[in-house]
Amino acid sequence: MGSRHFPARTVLFEKESTGVTYRVPALLYLPCVAKLLAFAEERLSADDAHANLLVLRRGTVYGSYVEWEDMRVLETAALQHHRSMNPCPLYDEFTGTLFLFFITVLGRTPEAFQIVTGQNVTRLCCVTSADQGLSWSKATDLTQQVIGRAIKEWATFALGPGHGIQLRSGRLLVPAYSYHIDCKECFGQLCKTTPHSFAFYSDDHGQGWRFGEFIPNLQTGECQLVSVDEEDGSNVLYCNARSSLGFRVQALSTDDGAVFHGGQLVPRLVEPPHGCHGSIIGFPAPLVTSTGPRSCSSFQGDPQGTSGPFFQAPTWVLYSHPTSSMSRVNMGVHLSTFPRDADSWTEPWVIYEGPSAYSDLAYMELPHSQFPVSGGPAIAFACLYENGKRSPYEQISFSMFTLHDVLQNIPLTAAVPHRKRRRRSCCVC
Repeated sequence: MGSRHFPARTVLFEKESTGVTYRVPALLYLPCVAKLLAFAEERLSADDAHANLLVLRRGTVYGSYVEWEDMRVLETAALQHHRSMNPCPLYDEFTGTLFLFFITVLGRTPEAFQIVTGQNVTRLCCVTSADQGLSWSKATDLTQQVIGRAIKEWATFALGPGHGIQLRSGRLLVPAYSYHIDCKECFGQLCKTTPHSFAFYSDDHGQGWRFGEFIPNLQTGECQLVSVDEEDGSNVLYCNARSSLGFRVQALSTDDGAVFHGGQLVPRLVEPPHGCHGSIIGFPAPLVTSTGPRSCSSFQGDPQGTSGPFFQAPTWVLYSHPTSSMSRVNMGVHLSTFPRDADSWTEPWVIYEGPSAYSDLAYMELPHSQFPVSGGPAIAFACLYENGKRSPYEQISFSMFTLHDVLQNIPLTAAVPHRKRRRRSCCVC
C-alpha cells in the first residue's frame, strides 16, 4: 500500500550541469556526537565506469533538524590510476575509530568486463578517522592481506554499499559480494561466474580482517546486515541481499557472519528487472515497562547489557528499496517485527513518488521533546536515497522520520506474522 504522506526531503547531492553525477549513497549516525555522515560516489557521468572519487557531507542533528556542512572530496580515499566506489562506513564504539571501506577499480574497467573475462582489477581499501570524519588517514590496500590467494577465484567483488555494523561482542562486519569463478575456461573463454554475498569481519577492532563463507545456494549480490535479538534470548545475523530472481533474498548466520545458511526468497520484497540495492537497519522493539513506554536498546548506551534485570528486546527491522517490480521507482520502507520469517514484511510506505534507486538507512534515538511522543527517547530513522524526476540519478536526498510516522502509514498488524508467538504491548513512539 502507498501513502500520500511524504516526509520532508533535503537534497544533499545533485547532478551538475557538467554531467558530474552523485551516486551510491551511504549513511552513518554517530550517537556519541549526534552527527550524520552522508557519503556518495562522485562520477563524471551516471555510468559505473565513470566513477571517480568519494565525497562526504557531515550533518549535526538538533532534534528533528539537521544542519549540513558543505560537501568535501575525500582525496585520501583513493589509489593511483583507480576509481573509488561503494562507500561502506562503520564505527567502532569501543575505540572511537571511524572506518570507511571502499573498493577501487583500475582505470575505466567495467564490472561486466571482469565478470566475463575473470580478470579481477578491483582492490579492497580502507581509510580511518579519529575525529568523526573531519580528517582521514591515507588509504590502505587490504587486498593481499585480507583476501590473499582467494582473489584468483573471484572475477570481481564489491562492498555493501552502505553502512557496516558492530556486534555486541565488538566484532566489526562489512557486507560484501563476489562473482566467484565456477568454471575457468570453455573453448578459451571464461564459462561461468555466480555472485554470492558474504561478510568481511574483524575481532580485534580493525587490526586484522577475515572473510566468511558465501551464501551457498541462491545467487545474491549487494547486501546489508542486521544483528537480530529474539524474544527467547537467541541472536542471529540477518543478511538481506539483492537478486535478479524478482525478489530479495535473505539468509541467516548463527556464528556472527562466518557461515551463512542457505538463502531464501522474500516474496513480499520485490525487485525490479536486474535487481536494485536496498538497505536494512535493526532497532530494539519499543516496549511497555513498569516505568512506562521506552525504547530498549541492547547495545547503544549499555554495550554490556548490565543495567537492571536481564531482558532482551526483540529486534525489529526497517528496509528501504524501490517498491515497483517493473522499474526503479517509488522509494518505500517496509517493517518486519520478526525478520527470520520471510512472510513477516509489511506492505511499503512510499516516502518518495518517482524515479528512485539506491538507499541507505540509519537508526537514531532522539530526545522526546523534539517529537510529539510520550515518554522516553523517540525512535527515529534517516534515509539517504537516489531520486529524480526523469531519472533516479539526478539527486541524492535525505529524509528523516520517526517510528510513529512509520506505524501511522503501515498498520502494525500487517507486520506481525501469522504464527504463535508471545505478544508484548507496543508503544507507538
